[in-house]
Amino acid sequence: MAEVRANGVDIWYETVGDPGDPALLLVMGLGAQLIDWPAGFVEQLAGRGFYVVLFDNRDSGLSTGFDELGVPDVPGILAGDRSSVGYLISDLAGDAAGLLKELGISRAHVVGASMGGMIAQQLLLDHPELVVSLASIMSTTGARGVGRPKPEAAAVLMRPPSADRAEAVAGAVGAARVVGSPGYPAPQAELERRAGAKYDRGYRPAGTLRQYAAIVASPDRTPGLREVSAPVVVIHGADDPLIPLDGGEATASAVPGASLLVIPGMGHDLPVQLWGQIVDAIVSNAGRA
Repeated sequence: MAEVRANGVDIWYETVGDPGDPALLLVMGLGAQLIDWPAGFVEQLAGRGFYVVLFDNRDSGLSTGFDELGVPDVPGILAGDRSSVGYLISDLAGDAAGLLKELGISRAHVVGASMGGMIAQQLLLDHPELVVSLASIMSTTGARGVGRPKPEAAAVLMRPPSADRAEAVAGAVGAARVVGSPGYPAPQAELERRAGAKYDRGYRPAGTLRQYAAIVASPDRTPGLREVSAPVVVIHGADDPLIPLDGGEATASAVPGASLLVIPGMGHDLPVQLWGQIVDAIVSNAGRA
């Protein structure tokens, strides 16, 4: 791992694969870190001929935090008061663009998951010259009324900060059980390992709230997506309770020529049993560029 200064933010990143191969940028989601991309999944992408770049978004992991902005008033934001919003999805997309430029990457295939899909969509809209192809996984357009979490998943988003490591790990495992793939449940030990690794590397619940505020306050990307000409594939679980399937369907409908892959039994995660299918879809879409 290494660090660069981009867009006014210190961004921690990692690269996997041959720098001579086409670049592929992985963008993770709400409160997530670069280690949330499964190592085997990243290695499969590198093995298919990509130079993979993954990073921590601002306010997560080891990248710059924005604690000086305080904790956003989420109920107020939902009610229309944007005064406590510190930044938007467009700022997160600007970080991604800055990272690519600092690394000397002029164009990249981009893959985003959840909030990372939103960032990837915005990156394509704001910096189309940087994006060769886009894969939007378990994400949505920002259109009001679609991709809204089911009540049990919304409750996971709003749980209070944990008092210690044990509570944080237990909460993360419980959340993973709520939003994860019902057809491909992850082993308990693996969920605990992931949760512990994330806590030890960087537990930043206030940063997650600021990222959530950015999601809620950012405008609908649908009008811009209608003008996209790059190849786009939308990948979504049929059983996703956090961003239900209508969010993926809205994304695919907005982008001319986009393809939609709906995976039965998949929720809001990346089960090992589905890596091959998802990687195949990413590679096939990249090949359309």
